[in-house]
Amino acid sequence: MTTTSESHEPGRLLYDPATDRVGEYRDRAGPYVMLRPVGGGAEWQADPEKVRPATDRERIGAGVRAVNQRARGVPSLPPPLDEASRPPRPVPGCAACLELAERREAARVAYDRSAETDANVLLRQHQRTEHRA
Repeated sequence: MTTTSESHEPGRLLYDPATDRVGEYRDRAGPYVMLRPVGGGAEWQADPEKVRPATDRERIGAGVRAVNQRARGVPSLPPPLDEASRPPRPVPGCAACLELAERREAARVAYDRSAETDANVLLRQHQRTEHRA
């Protein structure tokens, strides 16, 4: 099925049989129409005599592919921290807790994750033995 360029409106989804893809009509470039993938990406040229309006199924499929591709590109968020995985808080007024918390902060600033973890372990051990409620 062929269509004339008069039926092409910016944003309209068209099927390009040459690439077997659905694209959003952007504009004309010389003898071609410019299509952009659903969800964004590099435009491509298509023969205006070959493209046709996308069917409902093709539009939905292109939308699903765009959402899946976007989801793969976004880093997943870390799981929420539970109380056991949160850094321990120093007990107010305790010099040992304060010293270990300062050691942890210095390690964090230096991007020394090993020393930061060590300080957390020592702070937890100190709190278990000295501040047991």
